[in-house]
Amino acid sequence: MTLETETDISDFSQIDFTNGVVAAVSGGSDSTALLLLLKDHLDRIAPATKLLAVTIDHDLRPGAAAEAQAVARLCAGRGIAHRILVWSGRKPSTGLPAAAREARYRLLAEAARAEGIGLIVTGHTADDQAETVLMRQVRDDGARDGGRGLAGMAPATLYDWRIWIARPFLGTRRAALRDVLRRANVGWAEDPTNEDEAFERPRVRAALADGNGVQRMEDAVALAARAAVEREHLGHRAAALIRGFASKPADGLVRLDPGFATAGDEPAAVYALRIMLATVGGVAFLPDQARSEALLERLRVGLFCASPFCATLSRTVVDARRAGIFLRREIRNLPPAALAADDALWDGRRRITLSDKPGAFLIAPLGAAHAAKRAIAEDGTPPSLVRAALAAEPALWRSHPGEYPGECLGLVQDSTVSSRMAACPVVAPFARFLPSFDLAPARTVAALIGAPLVPAMPFRGHTAG
Repeated sequence: MTLETETDISDFSQIDFTNGVVAAVSGGSDSTALLLLLKDHLDRIAPATKLLAVTIDHDLRPGAAAEAQAVARLCAGRGIAHRILVWSGRKPSTGLPAAAREARYRLLAEAARAEGIGLIVTGHTADDQAETVLMRQVRDDGARDGGRGLAGMAPATLYDWRIWIARPFLGTRRAALRDVLRRANVGWAEDPTNEDEAFERPRVRAALADGNGVQRMEDAVALAARAAVEREHLGHRAAALIRGFASKPADGLVRLDPGFATAGDEPAAVYALRIMLATVGGVAFLPDQARSEALLERLRVGLFCASPFCATLSRTVVDARRAGIFLRREIRNLPPAALAADDALWDGRRRITLSDKPGAFLIAPLGAAHAAKRAIAEDGTPPSLVRAALAAEPALWRSHPGEYPGECLGLVQDSTVSSRMAACPVVAPFARFLPSFDLAPARTVAALIGAPLVPAMPFRGHTAG
């Protein structure tokens, strides 16, 4: 009898492992059970599948290296390829859990790309999901973020717009996974930081250990399920509004038809506005819910007053006039001239790809003086808005002695420059992490601004939820 059929707790059959899979294995119970169950599944269903186990040593405590070596021995004994990656360098004095999480996903993604693998799986459980939701409730994320965060962790998240991270155990309790390991006579490591109540998650975990913990956990998981459905539905409605009312008259400029503000679905309109503001401004986080609601109301009132209106939120200038509602990056706080670097994210808005040698050119905003010289198409868009948007777009510069930044060779997207460099637009709030809940609006905004397509979901025949 196999591990998987014996426990009936995991179902990998809906995940597409065609291009291989990286399993994130810390040595704890959840990830160790993930590795054993996944190996069992692949041996039976697709034995030729490339499986790589990766352990991240965060270099934060003395026992971490020994735990990584224990995972290496487990993998060697079962014929599983394994790699240990170390988070080296200085660690931050504040925000350590978030920084460690960012480093962990970065290193996992690097390992996956090195092997040509587009899928990572993690052992996050229903316990982790409940803790996440409860932490967000305590922070009152619902009020600040419109309730999006109460959906918890998504079943899949796209990292860096390239690699999917799947979480097949979000409906499985940690205790069930430990039972799997006990029956298989396999031990696991206990990370002492999981008990350190100096950090938020261990405090929530300790609170769930009391007499009412089981009910609170079940309630939190049920809340996450409801919030996930609501978030996905909201995303589809927001995407429909963007398709119906948004256009891109010029690089760096988005136009909303005035009817966007009066479409009748205020929650979807606010969500769509927040995504577009963050995208145009190159900001990784959506603007505050309350401020976005107030902005939409001001736009709605302005339509009836027929008076121009201008505001700035999330580095985006919102310019409402008879011709439409226009969004562009504000001129303040643009990146200074710097050497063009391959695979760099410029101003949070464009991913740079070099075809020339690094360091040969500078990249800097086009600037108002050069934008004023450009011919503007007569399509009804106010030329002043087009030029203001272009002034904030990235341009390629050749540096000369005594000149800064030097000779402007043109916008990166110009044909005279594109042979040396490409600068693909990115959907800023989802460029690093795109939860599957938000696929619909992310895809729609990507199509609007000309960003690359979202890679196919890692699930066979299933929607994001």
